[in-house]
Order: sequence, then structure tokens, then C-alpha cells
Amino acid sequence: MNETKILLSERDIPQHWYNIVADMPNKPLPPLHPATHEPIGPDALAPLFPAGLIAQEVSGERWIEIPDEVRDIYALWRPTPMFRAHRLEKALDTPAKIFYKYEGVSPAGSHKPNTAVAQAWYNKEEGVTRITTETGAGQWGSALAFACQLFGIKCEVYMVRISYDQKPYRKLMMNTWKADVFPSPSDRTETGRKILAENPDSPGSLGIAISEAVEVAAKNEDARYALGSVLNHVLLHQTVIGQEALTQMEMAGEFPDIIVAPFGGGSNFAGIAFPFLHHNLTKGRSVRAIAAEPTACPKLTRGVFRYDFGDTAGMTPLLPMYTLGHDFVPAAIHAGGLRYHGAGVLVSQLLKDKLIEAQAVDQIDSFEAGVTFARAEGIIPAPEANHGIAVALREAEIAKEEGVSKTILINLCGHGNFDMASYEAYFAGKLGRLSLSQDDINTAVGKINTPEIAG
Repeated sequence: MNETKILLSERDIPQHWYNIVADMPNKPLPPLHPATHEPIGPDALAPLFPAGLIAQEVSGERWIEIPDEVRDIYALWRPTPMFRAHRLEKALDTPAKIFYKYEGVSPAGSHKPNTAVAQAWYNKEEGVTRITTETGAGQWGSALAFACQLFGIKCEVYMVRISYDQKPYRKLMMNTWKADVFPSPSDRTETGRKILAENPDSPGSLGIAISEAVEVAAKNEDARYALGSVLNHVLLHQTVIGQEALTQMEMAGEFPDIIVAPFGGGSNFAGIAFPFLHHNLTKGRSVRAIAAEPTACPKLTRGVFRYDFGDTAGMTPLLPMYTLGHDFVPAAIHAGGLRYHGAGVLVSQLLKDKLIEAQAVDQIDSFEAGVTFARAEGIIPAPEANHGIAVALREAEIAKEEGVSKTILINLCGHGNFDMASYEAYFAGKLGRLSLSQDDINTAVGKINTPEIAG
């Protein structure tokens, strides 16, 4: 197949989500109670999540059926297109074959509705009328606002302050879909008021915003909480991406040697990589799956693997993860969706077992790669997506140096049409290189006082 665009039909929307837990050689460690440090069961999650999502969170089944109503809504934008990046290959003068799966065609402009619609549906089935959540750059908040509107559910979003200020149009997207959006830290919660008292100019973080959203949900019986990444059921829902990509690569007569995706908490990386890792784990394939994170928040490449809270205030269960510490507040980079202190449990275990890889990218290098991509392929990527593109360009350069043709697949998780202020800052030379010293890392992880993990 020589076409640049590889399309599927509506009948190719996956009928099941793929659960990698079934194939993992080492199953993830259990979550712990935040006070007793004892393993917790599904009942401990009931105040925050509906039963259907809790069942998925703890499931060991390989395939979980997608409800018909969810698939019907997926059909608004799925299957998403895949492209062979011929012009980018030519610009790089590389023998590598570069493909990208484009999730920016969704109503919210990113991969996030894949789980937002599913989470809203399971909440609707239990009669939930109000959902609270956090958002970094706004992709997740806008996706959940879109999904909640479809099901008549009130949506309340705590948006990281720096992104709230940098990305006003994301807020307006959420408002258009009837969501209430508040800058975090806010004066609406005990967590927010405490942080503002200590630092009135706090730029916020995803950990802080999660604490605020969890606090509101936990204190109000009519509310439940939804998370846009990190948790098992969230990563599960995103595997529609990789399943479609498998079919599209087969149509192209190719199978990737390398898969690259940006990494914040793990949802878009897992979404494209896990179905291919299924082939590694069960069929003897050897695809390299690389998570691309910012040097300003390098939990996979420089963090520690131990139990930590998913939020800043310490209200969530303790999860076994690669982390920089739940108190860590990253620099105010424009890739707001990647400013999270920890990594999802499933991705963390896979990295510990050396079944996946991670690379860190400076924001200058990421924008340089994003501009190169945009000028070749026409799509302006989100700042988060630029990190994955930067790693893919590194691998394409290595292929050129080695004189080897490799097939590289990128998850282009969203467009940057609402992020032009970040490109403006890049073109104006207002962005600096951001890398943490080892002293910075030691200070961050030295504050962690949660249980260590043996071995």
C-alpha cells in the first residue's frame, strides 16, 4: 500500500478493550490504604468510582467488552486515521519508515474522549449526576465535559493554574459543553486554601488539582470522581488506539520496530503500545515501546519505584509507581498534560521489568521537533505530542546513521490548535531549557515518606 493515509471503516472500531494485566509476567502490586498501609480491596474505591469501573480496575481478564452505546459514540470520530509520514521522512533524509496514528480528530481534539465517554457511561448507569475531575493542559477536562454533556451529567473541573492562564480557549471549550472550570489551587477546597496560604502564586500541579477534585467528590454523596490517566481502567479504555493501529499497520504491510508516545500518567502511551506489547508477550515479537517524558518532570528516567500517593494532599490510595514524590511541583512548561509527578501502575511495572523504555526530552527540543513535523505533515501537534515526535526523530536519525530501515509508529495524541501561545513563546525565544540537577532529584524523592518496595 503506497497511500499516505490509511483509513478504516466504522465496523473496524474494536469491540473489546485489551487488558495487559492478563499477559504481564509480574502482576502489579496491590494499592495500599493511605493510613494503615495495608492492601485495599475494591470496596475502598466505591466512594469515588462506579462499580463498573472498579471491576475493570481490578480485572485480570484479557478482553473486556465495550458497551454498545459507548461504541456508538466512538463512531463520531473513530476509527481514527493513520498516516505514512512520507514528507517527514524526506525532510529528515532517513531510511526509517514513519507512521503516525492521529487522535486529534476527536471532538475534543485529543485521545482523551476514548476514556471520558466510557467513564461517563458507567457513571450514568449508576445514576450519578455530578462528576469532578482535574485537568492539566485541558485536553482531559474538555473530553470529560463533552462526555458528561452527552449523558446529562454535571461536570466540575479543577484546572492547573498555569494552564488555566496559558490556555483560555480550553476553558471555553469546557464551558461550551456546560462544565464549571476552576483554577487550581482554588479557594473552594481545604487543600486549595492550604496551598494558597503557603504560596499565593502557586502555578499548581496535577497532583494538587487531583486532591481538590477528590476532596469534593469524597465530601458530596451526589458526586463521583473521574481521572484522565494513571489508573488501570483509564489505560484499558485507550487500547482502542493500538488495536486500530494493528489493523492499519497490517493494511500497510508493516509492523513497527519502535512505538513512541508522550508520557504524562500513561494513558496515550498505553493506548497505542499495549496492544502491540500483547504481541511481544504472547507471540514472540520484539517491538520497542518508548515513553517520551519532559526533562522537567522525569519520573520514569530519574524517579524512584515505590509506593506513593496519586495526589498532593495524600487522600488517594498508595500506588506502586515510578515517582518524583507527590509534593513535587514541576516547572511551568507548556506541555501541561505531562506535568504529573508519578506514572501509572501498569506502565511502572512494565518499565521495572524492562519490557518498555523511557526517554526524556527538553521543551526546546520538543518544540523544534513539533515545528519540523508541522512543516512536513501539516498538522500542528499539541506540546505534549511534540515530546513523542522528538524521540521518534531521534530514532530516525539513529536509523540514518546506522543505514538501517526501521519502522517507527508515533501516537500523535492531539492537535495544538489551542496551544498557539506556546508556539508563540517558542518562536519568540522565550522558552528556556529545563533540566533537573541530581540535587533537585534527590531533594524531591527525599521528601517521600511512603512505603518502600522490596527489591
